[in-house]
Amino acid sequence: MEKLPKIALPLVIIAIVIVILLSKTAVTIDSGEAGVLFKTFGEGVVVDKPALGEGFHIVAPWNKVFVYEVRQQEVTEKMNVLSSNGLDIKLEASVWFQPDFKNLGRLHQEKSEMYRERVLLPAIRSAARSVVGRYTPEQLYSSKRDAIQQEIFEETKKIVEDQYIQLNEVLVRDVTLPPTIKDAIERKLKQEQESLEYEFRLVTAEKEAQKQIIEAEGKAKANKILSASLTDKILQDKGIEATIKLSESTNSKVIVIGSGDSGMPIILGNQ
Repeated sequence: MEKLPKIALPLVIIAIVIVILLSKTAVTIDSGEAGVLFKTFGEGVVVDKPALGEGFHIVAPWNKVFVYEVRQQEVTEKMNVLSSNGLDIKLEASVWFQPDFKNLGRLHQEKSEMYRERVLLPAIRSAARSVVGRYTPEQLYSSKRDAIQQEIFEETKKIVEDQYIQLNEVLVRDVTLPPTIKDAIERKLKQEQESLEYEFRLVTAEKEAQKQIIEAEGKAKANKILSASLTDKILQDKGIEATIKLSESTNSKVIVIGSGDSGMPIILGNQ
C-alpha cells in the first residue's frame, strides 16, 4: 500500500502526456472542409499530396493543419465604376466561388487564407471596371444587364482560373445611376413607349380603313355584276312569278292584266 502512491504518480504523468499528445496530434475535419498539412521539420506546406478530407486524422504534434472551407461560398462587393462616357456608377455584385480542392496546398502556400481579399475581390473589381467602361448608363440601366453580368463573369474567371480558385457565378444585383441620369433615362423610355403605342394605333386605324375600302369595293363589284345581269326579260319573268304567287294568296285583291307601263299586271287590293 505504501508503494501505491509511488506507482500512481508516474501513471498520472504518463496519462497527462498522452492526453496532451492526443490533443496536439488529433485533428477533426468537419463536413465541407479540408485541411492543408504543414510539416515543421520537413518541406513545409504539403503540395504534392491531396488535402486532408473530412473526418479524424492523426498528425505529428510538431506539424500544423490549416482548415479551409471547400464548399461554394458567396461574397458581395459594392464598387464605384465609370461608364463609357465617364459617369460614376455604383455596382453591387455577388460572387459564387470555392477553392480548388486539388490545389488547396498551393493556394495556401501562395495566397494564404486571405485569398479572397488578395485575389478574388481585386479580380472582380478589375473585371467590373473593364466591362462597365464599355457601356453607356442607358445600356447599364435597361437592355444590357445580362450581357454585362456574363462579361464580368468571363473576365473574372480568366484572372482567377490559374490562382487555384474555382469561380461558379457572378450576379449583378444592383446598378445605381446618378439621380439626374436615371430620371432622364426613365423619361426617354416613357416617350419611346408612348411613341410606339401611337404608331401601333396608326397602323391599326390604317388597316381598319383598308378593310372598309376592300369591303366597299367588293360590294360595288357585286352590285355592278348584279345590275348587268338583270335584263328587262329577267325582270319581267320575275314580275310574273311574283304575280302568280300573289294571285294564289287568300287576301282580297284586283289584278289588272297588262295595264302596267312594262306590260306587267297591276295589283289592287286590301289586306
